[in-house]
Amino acid sequence: MSSMRERAVQGLQTGDVFTVTRTFSREETEAFGHLTKDYNPVHYDEDFARIKGFPQLILHGLLTAGMVCQVGGQLAWLATGMNFCFQRPVFFGDTITCTVTVTSVEERGWAKAEALYTNQRGEVVVSATLEGQVPREESQQALGERLAQGDPFNPLS
Repeated sequence: MSSMRERAVQGLQTGDVFTVTRTFSREETEAFGHLTKDYNPVHYDEDFARIKGFPQLILHGLLTAGMVCQVGGQLAWLATGMNFCFQRPVFFGDTITCTVTVTSVEERGWAKAEALYTNQRGEVVVSATLEGQVPREESQQALGERLAQGDPFNPLS
């Protein structure tokens, strides 16, 4: 059972912190490129990547940024806005840690958060601000019922 889901059922609060870590492969970038139709040569052509100043191919920025979707999905956070700042490239094989900190939660469930993505060397690669609606009352109860059923729609549970 996802501890993030359990926290969402209990009610998110200012100061809550959630962390996910992932190592990206070339195959994931290629799959992401096919899904989004983003065939920028910096992701596929090593010579072009070098011309653009990168020592090797880089991941799609939104693939890296998308790590926040794992946190948001587990929390049943309905995003209404996301703002990303891409600070360093991410390369195949890099291990990225995305830490999401809830910065405010209003009584009606409108919330804001900050996300910081770091690589295995501790360098910030992406930062973000997020806003949206988190579970409150009826949706917390419904989420709790799904948890009691084994969270049937959540393969991460």
